[in-house]
Amino acid sequence: MDQHHEKLTQVFRNVFKNDSIEITRTTTAADIDQWDSITHLDLITATEEAFHIEITGFDVMGLKNVGDLLDLIQRKLED
Repeated sequence: MDQHHEKLTQVFRNVFKNDSIEITRTTTAADIDQWDSITHLDLITATEEAFHIEITGFDVMGLKNVGDLLDLIQRKLED
């Protein structure tokens, strides 16, 4: 799971164009100034590409924080 966290951190840094971003399982959109509806879509797309998974709209609706996203990534990779 740590490797997923590191990879997802890089996705966040790329999407938000900020190499100093650090994410935790409790990170939410409220914690990152640039995180709006457009960057949210970019983040989901970049996550799909980085992990070679498909994230549905239903999946996205269930995400409350980065921890939920990491758990979703893990589940998708196990399928």
